[in-house]
Amino acid sequence: TFDPGGMEYLRTLKPIFTVTQHWPPVSRIQARYCSKLASAVDTVREKKKTVDKFKSRLSSGPSFQDFVKGLPPFVYLALNVCGDAKGVLWLIVAVYFETYGCQMNVNDTEIAWSILQKKGYQRTAHLSEADVVLLVTCSVREKAEQTIWNRLQQLTAMKRKRLKTHTPMKIGILGCMAERLKMELLEREKLVDVLAGPDAYRDLPRLLAVSDGGQQACNVLLSLEETYADVMPVHHAPRGHSAFVSIMRGCDNMCSYCIVPFTRGRERSRPVRSILEEVRMLSDQGVKEVTLLGQNVNSYRDTSDEQFCGSDATKLSRGFKTVYQTKRGGLRFSDLLDQVSRIDPNVRIRFTSPHPKDFPDEVLHLIAERGNICKQIHLPAQSGSSRVLKAMRRGYTREAYLDLVRNIKQIIPDVSLSSDFISGFCGETEDDHQQTLSLIREVGYNVGFLFAYSMRKKTHAFHRLQDDVPVEVKQRRLEECITVFRGEAERVNAALIGSTQLVLVEGESKRSAEDLCGRTDGNMKVIFPKEDVHVQPTAFSTVPISVGDYVLVKILSANSQSLRGRALSLSSLRAREVHCRTPPEDQRDEHVAHTQP
Repeated sequence: TFDPGGMEYLRTLKPIFTVTQHWPPVSRIQARYCSKLASAVDTVREKKKTVDKFKSRLSSGPSFQDFVKGLPPFVYLALNVCGDAKGVLWLIVAVYFETYGCQMNVNDTEIAWSILQKKGYQRTAHLSEADVVLLVTCSVREKAEQTIWNRLQQLTAMKRKRLKTHTPMKIGILGCMAERLKMELLEREKLVDVLAGPDAYRDLPRLLAVSDGGQQACNVLLSLEETYADVMPVHHAPRGHSAFVSIMRGCDNMCSYCIVPFTRGRERSRPVRSILEEVRMLSDQGVKEVTLLGQNVNSYRDTSDEQFCGSDATKLSRGFKTVYQTKRGGLRFSDLLDQVSRIDPNVRIRFTSPHPKDFPDEVLHLIAERGNICKQIHLPAQSGSSRVLKAMRRGYTREAYLDLVRNIKQIIPDVSLSSDFISGFCGETEDDHQQTLSLIREVGYNVGFLFAYSMRKKTHAFHRLQDDVPVEVKQRRLEECITVFRGEAERVNAALIGSTQLVLVEGESKRSAEDLCGRTDGNMKVIFPKEDVHVQPTAFSTVPISVGDYVLVKILSANSQSLRGRALSLSSLRAREVHCRTPPEDQRDEHVAHTQP
């Protein structure tokens, strides 16, 4: 049986088939049916005769169970007969998402789901219940694409089994891989029913409808304008404590190794009013941390309003340049960051992924001064060799990058830095590799993302350079970079031993249900025992710690990947400056420096 309150929702869903038989009008039947009133001149006896005839025909015909026989239990159906007594059978379509790659793909999943939800689709967390499986994909490296190909083989085998017992299952590819490999995806063993590129999510309902007819459906057109500004994403953050907010899409940097400009198109920024509206909504929902997203997030430039369209040139970090002509006008990243951080002083603001060229001093000073903007900057270097950086078309030298690092540390003394590095890029020599190792040692990052180079079609490197570093050399250099990186990260993290850090609680530790975990302002993972804490540092009463709480944690030990400590009390961002500080070196607890979490 169905909840009558859900009938209005069911009327929005698409019909599977209709029963064209028109029944004679009756005045009284079961509650789920309605009818036109009989003519006023009908006698009571004629009415009863009509009803009896209707019941007789209904009892001898096919039942509701005959219609739904063989369908899986997760398909919800309703028989809705009303008005002219025309029967309609409705199907609620269950959608299952799998997301691969960067945070932008997480945000794309939320956008795609928002669009489908408004069209009456339901989301399921169980693959076995899915009528439609959508993979949100990444094309940055070959390994990421191979993961999708392997997954498609698994899903296709499941799809073939489904045809024997259940309703057909549709498979769709969304995101970067859909755009880059559209022909191969459509033709290779017919693995995919639907393809939608990063700018085509609005078209998903139509594409799925086309695939219902047995045809493959595809839209991978890139747009110069699409930002999904009017689509409010349906956020699925862990228990609602954090959320990603997309502020721009695409990239104009054209680094020689990068596929992003070809899979996600040119830069375009979402109007500031739309971003502020989403952040306010998240704050009202109790979200404690918002991460602003973009392929080149700090190149944000809103030109949607005439008042923003001035002639001022975009400012770059000193010593940096671009492959494109200087852009003018628009509301800049520093303006957006300022407005977003003012919405709720108790909501942390992060941003990723930036480009080093877009850190003028006004951005750095804002980060330093505003209490709820995290003192953590992702600063992708890619290489420590000026020669390789030139081949990568990064727009800076090793010296300019190190000058920027020194400027950041001077303006934001307690800053935490993270970075990206590529090992084995085209033409990289052993000397180039050694320069990268020395850069890692000199800067002192606490988080890093390191990969061996993987050439991508369409890129500048594919057309102009030779992928001439052997695979085994790439792997050896990558392992050496990782070893040096971990050593420096452990040194940087050890400096926090003895300090008190404000931690946003994310949930239980993956390794032990007896521990909780969260992240510091510097984006370091902290693990601590699940114990009741004081409501305030000076209070006597204690309370359990909940997900989404800000907690003061005394750091007792550190390794290259995480910190371990003990929770002291609940707190807030506003109280952070009073309680969170790194102790002088001679006051640290040296005896716990080498304890592993």
